[in-house]
Amino acid sequence: MTDKLKIGVLLSGSGTNLQAIIDAIAQDGLPVEIVHVLSSRPDAYGIERARAAAIPVTVFDRTVYEDREAADGRIAAIMTEAGAEYLVMAGYMRKLTPVVLGAFPDRVLNLHPALLPSFKGGHAIRDAWDAGVKVTGVTVHLANEEYDKGPIVAQRAVPVLPGDDIDALEVRIHETEHEIYPAVLRAIAEGRMIMDEQRIVHISE
Repeated sequence: MTDKLKIGVLLSGSGTNLQAIIDAIAQDGLPVEIVHVLSSRPDAYGIERARAAAIPVTVFDRTVYEDREAADGRIAAIMTEAGAEYLVMAGYMRKLTPVVLGAFPDRVLNLHPALLPSFKGGHAIRDAWDAGVKVTGVTVHLANEEYDKGPIVAQRAVPVLPGDDIDALEVRIHETEHEIYPAVLRAIAEGRMIMDEQRIVHISE
């Protein structure tokens, strides 16, 4: 039987990807335990999702981030104490410093709503839409010190359909996010994710 992968989740907003993981655990037997959730904002709805699932939560506010490295030191300590093996960024709107990345080397996952390396940054869906692409998608990657540039773990394409507007495209991108994140976590929990000497990530079936 697969041991449960212990994860800590970092969020800043509504927490829909957190909910997708919670639902996959409950409904699909995803072998993951969410040991702690940390929100960078006290008004994030993801806090309520965590509490409804009886997951311990720590809430920061903007004053905590006045010293970014000190804030990340607290995050690393909290997640280590909770027993997290991986950190999962789920709409976390703060860039992590080497303090956290060093505490969890190659074990911090991030989700990006485009097919990296295209359309980096915080407006990826709008940028892809404005560029007139016919296919965009979702990327899960390992976070590093360069924004949206860590090793790619998994990607799924999302077509831009005739008659789409940007809102319809965004809905399908988020639906894809809710599928790909639990799938990646399952692969990690089952030992099917490896990184080769060139730092290219492979997931076996």
